[in-house]
Amino acid sequence: MTRKTGLISGNTGLPDESFSLLFYSPAFPIFAAMDFLNNSETDRIIQAAFIEDVGDGDHTTLSVIAPQDMRRARCLIKEAGILAGVALAERIFQTVGPDLKFERVLEDGARVQPGDIAFYVEGPARTILTAERIVLNFMQRMSGIATFTRKMVDMLDGLDCQLLDTRKTTPTVRHFEKWAVVIGGGTNHRFGLYDMVMIKDNHHDYAGGIEPAIKRTQEYLERKGLSLKIEVETRNLDEVREVLRVGGIHRIMLDNMSVEEMTEAVELIGGKYEVEASGNINETTIRAKAETGVDFLSMGALTHTVNSLDISLKAV
Repeated sequence: MTRKTGLISGNTGLPDESFSLLFYSPAFPIFAAMDFLNNSETDRIIQAAFIEDVGDGDHTTLSVIAPQDMRRARCLIKEAGILAGVALAERIFQTVGPDLKFERVLEDGARVQPGDIAFYVEGPARTILTAERIVLNFMQRMSGIATFTRKMVDMLDGLDCQLLDTRKTTPTVRHFEKWAVVIGGGTNHRFGLYDMVMIKDNHHDYAGGIEPAIKRTQEYLERKGLSLKIEVETRNLDEVREVLRVGGIHRIMLDNMSVEEMTEAVELIGGKYEVEASGNINETTIRAKAETGVDFLSMGALTHTVNSLDISLKAV
């Protein structure tokens, strides 16, 4: 990944505008279909995982297993859910051992039951054992996210409302977690701070209000020559009215509003801007909130509170 040098300004300790370049990567498209597998982030995370786990060598495997031993293993599903991470598993095995033979049985997005086999891998036993835990850690986490996402998406059946993820992800592996959301049928929100402007409550509180926050954003984007969508978070109907008065944005977020407030807000907005709802969205509230007419529901729980699916790799 290409990185550019940023600067930290003055004595304030706060970043100046050049700081935004520090972590910018052109590998991420903006609101476009992401090719998660063939992306520099995939390779970066895999490499980091092996550095973390293997260090100077898998000494258990190196001491127990002869280098010429050839073996076969199967990926065993032990819990019902939505499978995610099969394509990634193949890429991981290819990375650590190009001579391994990988045989897919199931594809990402498949509904699985205990006893199902996701794939077989065959080749040097040392390579299989060294990659085993990295493969399973990612697959279990991704399958848990995909399973919960599919459950929530199914609860929106028949409604014209998309379920979005958030930035509430595990640092450094957001790419895989957002990949899992897509596999589960959800939609990615922004990938980071760089591909959309989201003026949240703290932003307009610090800026002195919604109007100055929007105006400063518009001036900044024009000065920088950036074409980014602007979303503004609102906490009540008065703030919705203020955003409508100021204008020049793309989406209004309704944060932690009641169903009644959301219904009134959607009527006030009247289709002028996209509408997203967030806060207190769960299995018992998701349907009612979607029925208010919002275009999107964003749900941090898709990635920050899910349980991993039980999956193992067994010697054949």
